[in-house]
Amino acid sequence: MKSITVTDYSISQKKFTLEYNKDLELFKTFPVPEDLSKYYESEDYISHTDKKETLIDKIYQIVKERTLRKKEELASILINVSNKSILDIGAGTGSFLEVLNKKGWHSLGVEPNASARKLARNKNAICVETSKEIQNHTFDIITMWHVLEHVPDLSFQFSEFKRLLNPNGRIIIAVPNYKSFDASYYKEFWAAYDVPRHIWHFSETSIGKLASKNNFELIDSKPMWFDSFYVSLLSEKYKYGKVNYLRAFFVGIISNLKGVLNGQFSSKIYILKAKK
Repeated sequence: MKSITVTDYSISQKKFTLEYNKDLELFKTFPVPEDLSKYYESEDYISHTDKKETLIDKIYQIVKERTLRKKEELASILINVSNKSILDIGAGTGSFLEVLNKKGWHSLGVEPNASARKLARNKNAICVETSKEIQNHTFDIITMWHVLEHVPDLSFQFSEFKRLLNPNGRIIIAVPNYKSFDASYYKEFWAAYDVPRHIWHFSETSIGKLASKNNFELIDSKPMWFDSFYVSLLSEKYKYGKVNYLRAFFVGIISNLKGVLNGQFSSKIYILKAKK
């Protein structure tokens, strides 16, 4: 596949190149800025805030509240033990941890952004800055909700999975899918490329290959139904300078319908376990 030139429409307006790795069937953003943290330092970066100022902000927060319960239910189905433990990597402002605590989980978050950690503490969620602060083989579930695409070193991240996960535990990873209809429709304006914050760009095939390379096994995948609509709203803004809500809605609908037929949803949840 050819490389793709994509602009950081949300913060810097700089251009980046997506280079294709044919072995893993994924794209990587080039260059990865040395000062990557500054590309998160904006109130427009919504996962580090709980703001509800614009209509898109409000839509995001409404959808987030509705999906948090589903995320907890999925984790509960995967691990049927007492005293369940869970690690949420990239915990943001701690909303998922807040739900987990109410459901009786032993929960911990990893969140490098200090402002987001402060908001998480206000929700009685415990977050540390890095996973290096955590003991070995501690968790039944490790989750990364739209976080793996941000990680600079994938090999290190999978080694941390191995170190932190209990032997019979499960990994839950949610990432955008560059093979979805909304990605093909908006092309370089597809908001889920989100360069340079998104370093990696995955499909289900690439997640399976990446897991196998690191001695994990992809055992299931599930659609994230709302993502096609939210991503289409942002993509409309990037492509046309304003949001056509009706067109974004129809692109989201078509993307989900095509996903039912071919499995290529806008974003997907992948469930992994360690190989024996």
